[in-house]
Parts: sequence; structure tokens; C-alpha cells
Amino acid sequence: MLEALELALLVATCILAILTVELKDLLHAVIALAAMSVSLGGLFWLLNAPYAAVFQILIYAGATIVLLIAAVMLTSRK
Repeated sequence: MLEALELALLVATCILAILTVELKDLLHAVIALAAMSVSLGGLFWLLNAPYAAVFQILIYAGATIVLLIAAVMLTSRK
């Protein structure tokens, strides 16, 4: 059961990483990056690294994504 969850998180992380690079809309790319950071935090948690998981989710999926969304919203779109 645990191995299936790890595999699902690995596949989700890879797919979301590819989506982050390939999406044309910046806001959707930032949301895919946030989802990838959360799934990576879940992987850290399953690997018994709770501090790395908490920092991954709080810093990368939280603060960094908020800054990127603010930057995207303040830029003009063509």
C-alpha cells in the first residue's frame, strides 16, 4: 500500500514538473509548480524526513508560490 502511494506521488511529481515547464499560461504554470511542491513534500514525508517535508510545503509551496503569483498578476498580458 505504501509503495503504491510512493509510486503515485512520483508519477504526479513528474507530470506536474513537465506541466510547469510546458504550460503557456504563467498562472497555470505557477499552480502546477505549487502542486508539484506539495507532492514532493508528500514524498519527503513518506521517506521519513518530516522537517524537509514541512519546509518544502511551507517555504516552496507557500511563500515562493505567493510571490510568483503576485509577480504574474502585476505583469501585463498581451
